[in-house]
Amino acid sequence: MFSRRLFLKSLCASPIVVAPPGALAQDADLARRAVVRADQIRNPQQSFRAQMRLTEFRNGQARAAATLVLHSKPEAGTGRFRNLARYVEPAADFGKAILMDDQAFWFYDPASSASIRISPQQRLVGQAANGDVMSVNFGRDYAPRMMGEESIRDADNAERKTWRVELTASSSSAVYLRIEYWIERDTCRPVKARFFVDSGRALKVAFYRKFSRQLGEMRPGEVVILDEVDKSVATKLVLTGYAAQEIPDNWFNREYLPRLRDGGGAVRT
Repeated sequence: MFSRRLFLKSLCASPIVVAPPGALAQDADLARRAVVRADQIRNPQQSFRAQMRLTEFRNGQARAAATLVLHSKPEAGTGRFRNLARYVEPAADFGKAILMDDQAFWFYDPASSASIRISPQQRLVGQAANGDVMSVNFGRDYAPRMMGEESIRDADNAERKTWRVELTASSSSAVYLRIEYWIERDTCRPVKARFFVDSGRALKVAFYRKFSRQLGEMRPGEVVILDEVDKSVATKLVLTGYAAQEIPDNWFNREYLPRLRDGGGAVRT
């Protein structure tokens, strides 16, 4: 069981301390470097696979869940990833896939061998959207602005000294209009992010936790997403099984999706 109330109570145990914005707030280069380093921590900058378990909680009770295997491959020189996420569970969705190629998202259903265009903001499970589960570099899609230093409580109620960075969409592939991003000063690990939709409304806030060494970096093994609109909803994303993998380019071709076989993206011969 996941208790949003207890989770928020622990986070609010101590007040946030905000440093006045001075010269630090004007340091665009520092903001850019912090965001780029946090990108490298969130996502391996090489071809890889990982398993994702998403669970939606309503009023502390698990209501829906799905497990997917993500295959990601960076494009040289662009800062962009190509992504293929394939359903493992529930059984009714086994073999379905979500493809992110360039700026397009496609949903594939093997029952019909058809793929349809979908939105990156479309919900997958709970408040986890299609664009949230894909490997993306914030430093590529957003313009960063340093807002100052803050001491905040992380998901485990530990105090973290952070930079607060405002990210504004600067690319058509950006999923959100704006993101408020808290990055730990000493490590550049992501701590917290608040996501805003085009209307300017806060949609959700994410907390990054359970860091462990995966593919050469200390990466978050869990992301807790709290719905800012429906306070009864929380979503937990658990990441496991990171492994380097050479991925053929044709896996990220929409026309190739019907040739992908069940089981981790293997291809029919």
